[in-house]
Amino acid sequence: MGKRIPALIDVKIPGPNSGQGFDRFQYGDFCVSQFPVLPMIEPVMTEIRNAQAFDALAIASIYAEHVRSGTASFDTIPRKAEEMAQKISGIQARGWPFLVAERGGEIVGYAYATQFRDRPAYCFACEDSIYVRADRTGLGIGSTLLRELVAAATVCGFRQMIAVIGGGEPASVALHSRMGFAHAGTMRSVGRKFGRWLDSVYMQRELGEGDSAAPEREPG
Repeated sequence: MGKRIPALIDVKIPGPNSGQGFDRFQYGDFCVSQFPVLPMIEPVMTEIRNAQAFDALAIASIYAEHVRSGTASFDTIPRKAEEMAQKISGIQARGWPFLVAERGGEIVGYAYATQFRDRPAYCFACEDSIYVRADRTGLGIGSTLLRELVAAATVCGFRQMIAVIGGGEPASVALHSRMGFAHAGTMRSVGRKFGRWLDSVYMQRELGEGDSAAPEREPG
C-alpha cells in the first residue's frame, strides 16, 4: 500500500485478490486505496419573511440599483429609506403582503402585492412587484420570492395577479412565465429612459379559484 498522504482517506471494501479482508478497493489488478477528502460546504438557504421597518434601508438600496441601471422601474430618482418604510407600513396596513428574502443574514430581494387599481371593482386583482439585488441574481431568489408572494396574495383574497414589466425585461418575463403567468398584452413605447423608448409587458395568472366562482362579498 502506498505512503499515506494527509487529507486523504482509505476506502476499505473487500478485494477478491486482497487476502486481507476489508482493506482496500480493488478491481482486477488495479488497486485504489486513497481518495481526496472534499470539504463539506453548508448550503446557503433563502429565507422569506414579512418585511419590517428596519429593512427599509436595504430595500431602498436594492431599488436604487434598479432605478439607476435597469428598466424594471420607470422611476428615475431612487427613493429614500424613509419613503420605503412608509411604503412597507402602508401596504401591510391594508393586509397585503410585503416580503423580503434573506441569505446569510442579508436582504437580497423583496416583493409585494398591491391592488391593481384604486377603484373598488379592482379589489380582487393585484399587481406584483419584485426586485432582487443585482449581485445575487441567478440563485433562484426571484422564483422563491414570487412563489411565496403568490401564496400570500391568494390568502389575502386576490383572484388575479398582474405583472407590469417595465422595458419587457427578458429575465422578468422568464421568471413570471415559470410561475404560471401568461402574456396579457404589450403597451408600446409608453416609457422613456436611458435615451430609448420602453414597452410595458403585461402578464397575468389566476390566484385561488380565479374567476370560476363568485367571491363571498361583492365590491362596494
